Amino acid sequence: SDNDGSVDFYLRINSLLSQKSVVLDFGAGRAAWFEDDVCATRRKIRLLKGKVEKVIAADVDEAVFENRASDQQILIKLGNELETLQSTVDLIVADYVLEHIQDSKLFVEQVDKCLQKGGWFCARTPHKFSYIALFARLIRNRFHSKVLRFVQPNRKEIDVFPTTYKLNTLTDVQNAFSGWENKSFIFRSDPAYFFGNKIIYRLQSLVHRLFPKFFCGNLFIFVKKP
Repeated sequence: SDNDGSVDFYLRINSLLSQKSVVLDFGAGRAAWFEDDVCATRRKIRLLKGKVEKVIAADVDEAVFENRASDQQILIKLGNELETLQSTVDLIVADYVLEHIQDSKLFVEQVDKCLQKGGWFCARTPHKFSYIALFARLIRNRFHSKVLRFVQPNRKEIDVFPTTYKLNTLTDVQNAFSGWENKSFIFRSDPAYFFGNKIIYRLQSLVHRLFPKFFCGNLFIFVKKP
């Protein structure tokens, strides 16, 4: 589309990388986009493996071992599995992960420990006050899979996780990464939940153009460790 959030987000990430970069994909899962996205161009832009020295996929779910878009996989169980990466990572990607974080302080500490000085933390996540986030908070987490079957038919149940939205405003990010160089902003994204229906998609696209960015957008977080 003319406003593809994945293309925009990952083009920016590509601009921060070199062939010697070590990348940590935090909350990588099975890399559903690599397996299921029908757009080859978008997959090519998102695929960092082969462009950098190493891509490390880390997740709390064992599905991470199915991740073919990475060079190394780490299963996070006790929380200390990332200690071996201390000060070795040049860039961390957390794509649609922050809305699932239970302990934002612990998460930021893990990011800080893994990154080298001058390293980047890059994240994409729904704004806390977007209609998607507001709707998600109205529905109990255990019902999310059932609802998503209708509003996002191509989404698989294995890729659905509980949401919390504790680090999902620009102010939250500024406070959590105090002292870091902050280039974060709200991206007015395309509709993602439209029942697979083109008419609903067009109506939602109109809403996205008319309403404030925070109501229909994603946070694009780019913060640089001092």
